Amino acid sequence: MTRHLETTIATYPIAGVFTISRGSRTEAEVIVCSISARGSDGQTVTGRGECVPYKRYGETLASVERQILTEQDFVVDAGSRHQLLTRMKPGAARNAIDCALWDLESKLAHVPVASAMGIGALEPLVTAYTLSLGEPAAMAEQARQHSARPLLKVKLGTEDDEGRMRAIRAAAPDSRLIIDANEGWTPDNLERHLDIAAECGVQLIEQPLPAGHDAALGHVRRKVAICADESVHATADLQHLRGRYDAVNIKLDKTGGLTEAIAMKREAQRLGFSVMVGCMVGSSLAMAPAVLLAQGADYVDLDGPLLLARDCASPLRYEGSLVYPPERALWG
Repeated sequence: MTRHLETTIATYPIAGVFTISRGSRTEAEVIVCSISARGSDGQTVTGRGECVPYKRYGETLASVERQILTEQDFVVDAGSRHQLLTRMKPGAARNAIDCALWDLESKLAHVPVASAMGIGALEPLVTAYTLSLGEPAAMAEQARQHSARPLLKVKLGTEDDEGRMRAIRAAAPDSRLIIDANEGWTPDNLERHLDIAAECGVQLIEQPLPAGHDAALGHVRRKVAICADESVHATADLQHLRGRYDAVNIKLDKTGGLTEAIAMKREAQRLGFSVMVGCMVGSSLAMAPAVLLAQGADYVDLDGPLLLARDCASPLRYEGSLVYPPERALWG
């Protein structure tokens, strides 16, 4: 069966400015991989996958698009998702192709991806809503505006985050809190920040220390669960995180697609990790496969489209902090 692959770059404006410890952004730039094939009825169908190149991992729009197009002959020759796992490294490019193949297979077989994954009834999920990094008063105002949301994810990662944590907790007293330090803390301020987080009732702290400095977490006193993000990309990373992290954040752009993410989630749960399913800032097309992966996860952070000024066609349905499974017009 001959297939055709093409890529499209799309830009989505962010509603305002999105800031983390590594910098600020006003738009999300994504790559959509489309793979088309003729079905048994003679009609051409197209599967799509969206990825978000991430500078932190050395990715650019140009480099990721080049990686995708390099696999064109493989895709045309009907290479499989499972073969991609050994052909390509984890990352955004493999994610786009993998998710496009899942979508294409679903359409050719007339079987929803959820059924192919063995998922029964799909449920809407409570997603975290992310507060951008800023001065304490500005972050408190963000928290106040979204204090009705049950779960807030707070971008931190400065030398002194105490004032920010206390201000946010005062502004949103009833919301559950996740702190994302984005590798911004140090061994010197780690325990102090962990103590403040515990006082503020924080439930989870993502990646407090830079990736590669995980050993320090093996003997630190903690009262709040710690989640790996930049330190974990694929299933093979999990073993050396035991005793250092309590949870792992699985993102499709890190794992290199849904195929690896399913295996990683299963192994993480077997090893006793809590599982967060997270995202980069992208459109509903990028979130759709992650919503299926997130069924049964401990934490869900799939608010990318909520941070955008506009979304893709046939977007996911959000009601407050509830995100509903994708319609097949979008993906899967």
